[in-house]
Amino acid sequence: MPDIAFVKPALPRSGALVLPLAEEATLAGLAKQADEATGGAISRGLEAAKFKGRKGQATTLWAPGAGLSKVVAIGLGKPADLAETGAEAAGGTMFAAIAQEREAVVAADGLAPALAASMAMGVVLKSYRFDRYRTTEKEEDKPKTERVALAVSDTTKAKAAFAPLQAVADGVFLTRDLVSEPPNVLTPADCAERCKALTKLGVEVEILGPKEMKKLGFGALLGVAQGSAQEARMVVMKWNGAPKAKKGKPLAFIGKGVTFDTGGISIKPAGGMEDMKWDMAGAGTVIGLMAALAGRKAKADVVGLVGLVENMPSANAQRPGDVVTSASGQTIEVINTDAEGRLVLADVIHYCIEKFDPRFMVDLATLTGAIIIALGHEHAGLFSNDDTLASRIEAAGRATGETAWRMPLGEAYDKQIKSDIADMKNVGGRPGGSITAAQFIQRFVQGKPWAHLDIAGTAWSSKDTATTPKGATAYGVRMLDRLVAEHYEG
Repeated sequence: MPDIAFVKPALPRSGALVLPLAEEATLAGLAKQADEATGGAISRGLEAAKFKGRKGQATTLWAPGAGLSKVVAIGLGKPADLAETGAEAAGGTMFAAIAQEREAVVAADGLAPALAASMAMGVVLKSYRFDRYRTTEKEEDKPKTERVALAVSDTTKAKAAFAPLQAVADGVFLTRDLVSEPPNVLTPADCAERCKALTKLGVEVEILGPKEMKKLGFGALLGVAQGSAQEARMVVMKWNGAPKAKKGKPLAFIGKGVTFDTGGISIKPAGGMEDMKWDMAGAGTVIGLMAALAGRKAKADVVGLVGLVENMPSANAQRPGDVVTSASGQTIEVINTDAEGRLVLADVIHYCIEKFDPRFMVDLATLTGAIIIALGHEHAGLFSNDDTLASRIEAAGRATGETAWRMPLGEAYDKQIKSDIADMKNVGGRPGGSITAAQFIQRFVQGKPWAHLDIAGTAWSSKDTATTPKGATAYGVRMLDRLVAEHYEG
């Protein structure tokens, strides 16, 4: 990622100059200075390009004079509508336009410090690349931007506003890295080891292996893992940031971490199976979230738990028709071995309750294809037994652009997972598939305030967006960091 700096407004002598401009705005401040220094070339160029400052609009003026290689104008839309997500999107658009420049200065002196910080966040988020396995990429195809300086009226306030955002961006990048890794590299054991790096931020990390989980009665999770040569892991991450006077029950975030999902004996079709490396995106989000919270020194006690397994077909694999006993003592008839994520979550959720008695739990999982049919790739599915928690998650999603849509729960759906020979079965048929999956998980929450985010449609993007390159999105890191910051910090 490029270095981000906040500087006093001054016209650069070379390189690129970026002008964030609202609709129908006249040039002012540093933008006006640049226009005067180029003999009016900027204003003439924008007029010729019919640049109006509309949201998402971008225009590049090449070699306008005064030593500048180019001027990039980025539309901000109506001034009254400009908010955090809009400023971030503008930052992402600007990075795409300056990626071949070593340095760039952004004339942000007309923006409030918080919006300038959000714009810088957009630059950082868009700059992400996962290129560690590329060995023949041409130099001209690589971004070259090393530094982006935002010229602001109040550098102190802008820097203060950006500091926590930088920590969150670090968490987002960690999640994107984990989700992007190939499955022969990111095994359950490898992912668990990578969690140890969080100790440098002050996070306490504990790793449980198969022996420990067997003693705890993790029959559901270990049943998923038994077909793989890669042993299962559970990682517990604790951040103790609440002031002593405000200590209480911790907040809990739980992630499904299937590092590769063939479907097991209920094997998936070959086409697109390579995508199942990101079936651990829920765990990746929880790991990145813990890094973000610790990185910005969140004033809250938070525990993050991830269940890490690989779901493979083998002579030892779980079979359709098997009955397993979960850590809670409830028995589960396995109808479909490709409905494995809910089995992993069942045991980790029970452990979380017994060990930490949390204030609330939020689990994240790439759980069902059904949620993509229902909501596409625009919203995650949100299921909850607590209206306050659900509304807070929805609001945090809107504020960060990581939107969620609340889905129903109910007794009629619960009846669909009734088993003839066990306490429940792990699938309830095609109708309402994402809902019956959530009903399954709810059977293990013991009435605790709980929310389930089905992120199957939002964890990975097949196209570039304003602040996310094609690939892993790290959906949920920013939303849940906002949830904690706005409602649960002492």
